[in-house]
Amino acid sequence: MKQGIHPDYHKIKVVMTDGTTYETRSTWGSEGDTLKLEIDSSSHPAWTGGPQRIMDSGGRVAQFNKRFANFGLKK
Repeated sequence: MKQGIHPDYHKIKVVMTDGTTYETRSTWGSEGDTLKLEIDSSSHPAWTGGPQRIMDSGGRVAQFNKRFANFGLKK
């Protein structure tokens, strides 16, 4: 490996959303830092099978549904 081109690889502590912690090696932060997760595999709907919802910012979904309400495929 070339010297001086790779990031520092060190130990950090990771805190999951349920409070469990583990130690791993990462290039994030610096030696001994704590990374607190807001979303992880124990709380994200993609892994837990929880309800999925569409974020409707500014009524975009409602506007789409209104615009294409009468659109249908002809047989």
